[in-house]
Amino acid sequence: MGTWLTDALCLQHEVAIFDVDKERLRYVFNTQRLTTFDEIQAFSPELLINSVNLKYTIQAFEAVLPFLPESCILCDIASVKTGFQDFYKKSGRRFVSTHPMFGPTFANLKDLSEHHAIIITESDHMGKAFFKDFFGSLGLNIHQYSFDEHDETIAYSLSIPFSSTLVFAACMKKQDAPGTTFRKHMDIAKGLLSEDDYLLTEILFNPHTVGQVEQIRKELKDLLELINARDTEGLQGFLGRVRSNVEG
Repeated sequence: MGTWLTDALCLQHEVAIFDVDKERLRYVFNTQRLTTFDEIQAFSPELLINSVNLKYTIQAFEAVLPFLPESCILCDIASVKTGFQDFYKKSGRRFVSTHPMFGPTFANLKDLSEHHAIIITESDHMGKAFFKDFFGSLGLNIHQYSFDEHDETIAYSLSIPFSSTLVFAACMKKQDAPGTTFRKHMDIAKGLLSEDDYLLTEILFNPHTVGQVEQIRKELKDLLELINARDTEGLQGFLGRVRSNVEG
């Protein structure tokens, strides 16, 4: 995601990209390639976008902070925000927290009009303005949530489909003549599994995910009981409720 952001920003902004692994910088163009903290200090960024895996995001911030100008705005693009508000408060730095809700491996990057991005409301005013303009120029649908609202929303909008798709794929076996619905579900599963494992882990380890997965388990239990009992009236009621959810 960091490489994609570099490509998207470099035509209108002076951009540098830093990575401790020089090989990952080989195919980066129209930008400065940095491999040491001293080079970051010399570049003196106005905005630092941290795009490492969630497990290392705060660690990466802490490592680079001594080499940043005081005016530099910190930015994360993490898919789960737990702990970030406390970190930013302790750092005393201006920040902007965002979440582009798409991935370079799965989204159509030539047309992002059906994709969404979140900007955290507690962020610095200038940081929010920058990303509103940037995301808007890409045609993304922009939403603003607080830190807490973000994680609750992500648990609902991503944890449920991610968990359901993974369970579907875990039960699958190869079929010579799969039905249309099966193929559609399999295409979704293949798309999901093309994403980075760390991204999937971040989403599923959201503190709010457990409650959503418990809801899936409850609904499966209720459905299994209806099937075992061959309860036609009960199943029709279940289908009616599900249709109401989808249509609503």
